[in-house]
Amino acid sequence: MVTTKENKEKKPSSWQIWWTAARPHTLTASLCPCLVSYAACRPPWKLHILWTVFCTTVQLGTNLHNDYADAVLGADTEERVGQARATAKGWLTPQQTLRASCTVLLGTFLTGVCLAFATGQSHNPMVWGLMLTSVFNAFAYTGGPVPLGYIGLGHWSIAYSGLGDVFCLAYFGFVATLMMPFLLGMELPWMYALQVGCLATNILVVNNLRDRFTDVKANKRTTAVRFGKFFSLYEYVLLLVITYGFVLLDAFQHRSMWRLLPCLTMPLAKKEVEAIWTKEGSLLNQHVGGAAKLQLAFCVLLAAGLHYT
Repeated sequence: MVTTKENKEKKPSSWQIWWTAARPHTLTASLCPCLVSYAACRPPWKLHILWTVFCTTVQLGTNLHNDYADAVLGADTEERVGQARATAKGWLTPQQTLRASCTVLLGTFLTGVCLAFATGQSHNPMVWGLMLTSVFNAFAYTGGPVPLGYIGLGHWSIAYSGLGDVFCLAYFGFVATLMMPFLLGMELPWMYALQVGCLATNILVVNNLRDRFTDVKANKRTTAVRFGKFFSLYEYVLLLVITYGFVLLDAFQHRSMWRLLPCLTMPLAKKEVEAIWTKEGSLLNQHVGGAAKLQLAFCVLLAAGLHYT
């Protein structure tokens, strides 16, 4: 078990420990695409709820498995500057967080099965492929010896190989936003999926920027480790430029001022850019949350603009 100086501190209550491990404050990354998807295609409520449960449990399962795997792989140590991790603190055993992640992701798969049959897409191999890879990637994001070790992939990790940004854009942007209209045979809102994905990726960019000094010691080759601080800073800015650029394009195409509503978040975006450009280490903790708040505010306004036009 990974131990730290803080193990000597008073142990939190059980629900506080599991709250820490699950990281529900990160759920904006999975809720935002569901919100935008609903505004874009207006699916039946039951189907929307099923898809929202699928997306949020994918993220919760990923968080729990990350808590387990980063501890056993040595990425979460006493030098960590980010928020507490339950397994690394010794509050939960690796087996407890592993079992929790497997249980949550089993629920994810069962929800996906219900959704496939409810939409009449149970015969569609692409639907099964996207759902199964979503669950697989929840384990593969951090990797670790279990359960991927049972199929010879114990050393494979999306995050440790530097592909976390691509995964985040693909699954928390395109898949999470487009799956519902795809299941219903509707037009796919690619532009909105890209915007949602860019903002979700920026949450990870700040996270990796903060953790790059400890990640390099654990051989966790994130983009911030591979290419350095300024690559990550420019990546963050580029993703914002893409996001707001498409707001202007969308408003022009639809001749609607409502489509400009997301621009109201630009002062917040500017504030976050200035902060991450000047801060380091634990001072970036609040700006991981800041990127999540920016995504939530942007997507609420984007959904409102779609609703009123």
